[in-house]
Amino acid sequence: MSKNTDNGCSSKKKDRVAKPISRRTVFKMGLATGIAMPMSALGQSPSRLRPQPGDQLVFEEGPNQDALVRPELLELEARPLSALARDPATEVLRDGSRLNRMMIMRIDPELMSARYQANAAEGVIAYSAVCTHTGCDVTNWDEGQLRMACPCHESQFDIYDGAKVVGGPAPRPLAMLPLEVVDGIVMVAAGFRGRVGFTQQF
Repeated sequence: MSKNTDNGCSSKKKDRVAKPISRRTVFKMGLATGIAMPMSALGQSPSRLRPQPGDQLVFEEGPNQDALVRPELLELEARPLSALARDPATEVLRDGSRLNRMMIMRIDPELMSARYQANAAEGVIAYSAVCTHTGCDVTNWDEGQLRMACPCHESQFDIYDGAKVVGGPAPRPLAMLPLEVVDGIVMVAAGFRGRVGFTQQF
């Protein structure tokens, strides 16, 4: 009797040991112990990660599509072009989330608001392509006013002043991505400044 009972207990113990640990449990353990768990360790695809410092920028459209972004490839104050970040070590393109998409352009840095000049690199600036109103892609361009505009509800953003809202219902500026130029290539200097995406309107 005791032998059978012991075997049953051992079997139950084995079952408990064999049960895999969920990602939620690992995350909670990290919070409880103060250990930071990288998103990749929890199964986050590198393509879905937000642009990371050291990533290169790649044109998503235009005559230089799929090429690395260089300042001289952008015409001064021309229509913004969409771009994505790419990990230079693995060549993984961070295209797994539309929230990673950005609009890039070249401006006169001396005309830019002083508080945002550090985020530009040789006149190249990058803003999130996602409107802060309802999440549409900000693809329109007011050439006369030099403003990015959303085609859905006509929100307008001042490219020279940190994408400040200057028209329409958007509640806040577009998130800005700090850049730097290394060996002639435009790269990500830091994570987005400001929240990417939109706030649900009730």
